[in-house]
Amino acid sequence: MNDDKTQHDDAAVAEELNGVPEELLGGATLGGELKDLQDQLEAQKQEVLYARAETQNVRRRLEKDIADTRAYAATGFARDILSVADNLSRALESVPADLREDEKLKGLVAGIEATAREIDKVFGLHGISRIAAKGLPLDPNQHQAMLEVPSNEAEPGTVVQELQAGYMIKDRLLRPAMVAVAKKPD
Repeated sequence: MNDDKTQHDDAAVAEELNGVPEELLGGATLGGELKDLQDQLEAQKQEVLYARAETQNVRRRLEKDIADTRAYAATGFARDILSVADNLSRALESVPADLREDEKLKGLVAGIEATAREIDKVFGLHGISRIAAKGLPLDPNQHQAMLEVPSNEAEPGTVVQELQAGYMIKDRLLRPAMVAVAKKPD
């Protein structure tokens, strides 16, 4: 309907200007100017559409960045706390079995065990999980091979010892597990 009205209006204006000398019109015809204006309008519409799309893309990127920042904000702190968890584990491992039953040390061992459990609980609340290593094939995305150990019992490339625990924070690597890997005996 708009096209019919535009054509009718163009025809009416052209008829009114029919007797006007061309030099008064500046050498341009009304149809040509109208076409130029329509082209400019279309170009501006495209620019607006591109600007809206870019604004939407920027908004999405910012929302993703904000979500990532919230999810991984504790990464630096978590890396620092891992050494505390390692030291607690070492302390528990260093207590011989016969001293664990000693009445004088029972409370100390129970306290260290409770602290280790609490750290594991807090890690779980913040999406920090330990990487499984021993008995699994070496995964270079999660494990860092520190040495190779000749072994008849394990397939070559299998983790036979965990030297230091590795951790993930949600779906990102926080620290790789340092491991010893089996190799064929010489």
